[in-house]
Amino acid sequence: MLRSSFHRWERRLASVDDNRKVRPFEWGADWIPASERPAAGSSGAPGVVRDWAAGALRHSETWFAAGPPPAYESAPVQGSAGERLVTFPSAIETPDAENNTVFGRYFLAAGAGRGARRRAVVVMAQWNADADGHVALCRLLQRVGISALRMTLPYHEQRRPAGMERADYVVSPNVARTLQVCRQAVLDARRAVAWLHQQGYERIGLLGTSLGSCLAMLAAAHEPLVDAIALNHVSPWFADVIWEGLSTAHVRAGLEGHVDLPSLRELWKPISPQAYLGRIRDKPALLVYALYDLTFPLPLSRELVASFRLLNPRAEVRVLPCGHYTTGVTPFKYIDGYYLVSFLRRRL
Repeated sequence: MLRSSFHRWERRLASVDDNRKVRPFEWGADWIPASERPAAGSSGAPGVVRDWAAGALRHSETWFAAGPPPAYESAPVQGSAGERLVTFPSAIETPDAENNTVFGRYFLAAGAGRGARRRAVVVMAQWNADADGHVALCRLLQRVGISALRMTLPYHEQRRPAGMERADYVVSPNVARTLQVCRQAVLDARRAVAWLHQQGYERIGLLGTSLGSCLAMLAAAHEPLVDAIALNHVSPWFADVIWEGLSTAHVRAGLEGHVDLPSLRELWKPISPQAYLGRIRDKPALLVYALYDLTFPLPLSRELVASFRLLNPRAEVRVLPCGHYTTGVTPFKYIDGYYLVSFLRRRL
């Protein structure tokens, strides 16, 4: 009965977001940088994208490499003490100029002592989060002595081109674009971590929720400056969440008939946490999942937890007695916040 009640609640909350559109399937080979484009051969765009994805997986250290930007800029946020706006160029230049600048909202931890300056976290919110998403969480981190840099994901908020209602370019039936834009988010996160390091922080963490959890995991796997990760709603496979999740049924509708799940799992393996578990075996990690989640289905979350524990005995796991959308509802949001913040206080 409890599961059925939560599932009905989840579907009701999901239905509020009614501007989802089914976009056409595309291989998206035009999103592959010219310097990385494999030869087309006889298989055309599908073969090019498959070869590019396979190469990205084999050489992920290079694919996710992010050099320092030309410059970072920082300015106070009017009317918000202890907050600054940090901006810097993205490591990937997309056709949309608005998307090529990264915005970070920086919450400087209270107090002038050394303890307040040593610890910081890059926060990556969920897909289609608005400007207030995770701000309360950042302020809570700030109050307990951990500075936070809330990074705007590609095609979100200020980075969204005019006329685009949702951040559909991050997750869509365009195979190569989804790979490239998620890659962009990881490179942006690495540059955000580098900025915190420049500010003198000695212990740096990553906190991600939902899509942000996946991207944070990828960044942590390739960024040696990251000391701990908090992953909020988890799955081993990017493709499986899209295929089975409540929130992405419209994306699956655009994919079906053009690619099956096993093929999509292989194509999107470079942006799947399962592919990089061995890279974070020595980093403290928290995995949070929800018992009645229809967006990150429970079997997927448990599969990642089982794989994680085999490689990283220090991994901590917390289970929320709610679903994906209901995580943002009282009292579950407070339980979730407690798990995330208490972990980071202990591990950073």
